[in-house]
Amino acid sequence: MRAMLVLLALAWFCEGCAMTAASLAVSPRLAPVEQRAPVLLVHGIGDDASAFDALRGRLEQEGWPHVHAISLVPNNGSEGIPALARQVAREAEALRARTGARRVDVVGFSMGALVSRYWVQLLGGRLVVRRFISISGPHAGTGLAFLGRGKGVTQMRPGSRLLRALQQDPRPWGATEVHSFWTPWDLTILPASSSRLPGASERRFPVLLHPWMLTDRRVHDAVVDVLGSPAVAR
Repeated sequence: MRAMLVLLALAWFCEGCAMTAASLAVSPRLAPVEQRAPVLLVHGIGDDASAFDALRGRLEQEGWPHVHAISLVPNNGSEGIPALARQVAREAEALRARTGARRVDVVGFSMGALVSRYWVQLLGGRLVVRRFISISGPHAGTGLAFLGRGKGVTQMRPGSRLLRALQQDPRPWGATEVHSFWTPWDLTILPASSSRLPGASERRFPVLLHPWMLTDRRVHDAVVDVLGSPAVAR
């Protein structure tokens, strides 16, 4: 029985690899550099801007001229999600001012994905965000939040008032194109399916640990694919 479970897990893993490869194989070629929006990267709890070093380097290697990672303060979950979202809003406005861009793209990881979502939905971010990629965000909460303290941690508990307010928004995204990347193997977002985001295009990755989603090449390929795709008229 144990051997059979191992074989089934390997088969699922390989199937996931094939699905990811197939989704990337049919992607359109990247848009010219001048058509790519500036990118703002928003990290998770306990991290800072350096968490995105690998992804930022990949985007710069692919020709993105403007990639900026924010360091949220504080980063330990003691501050509430709305206050952190206001930091993201200020960074986005500063990025737009520096580059002269009308809209920006946003990639949020873990708690940073939830912070970015709050900004997009409830603080006017959808007016200036072209594409939003959530990577392993606790959009329906995570059971691990019951083990921690702090305003932000409490707001990441399943069924929290903040999560209910986000879920009840009838038109959350406006013209913003939204994508959800997640792994069914996640042991930080519990259950892992909490990373699914209503109304988002979805991609699953067979990545074994939550933090590895920021360093996995397949995830990087998908970020490049989404952010570099030619804009679709809306």
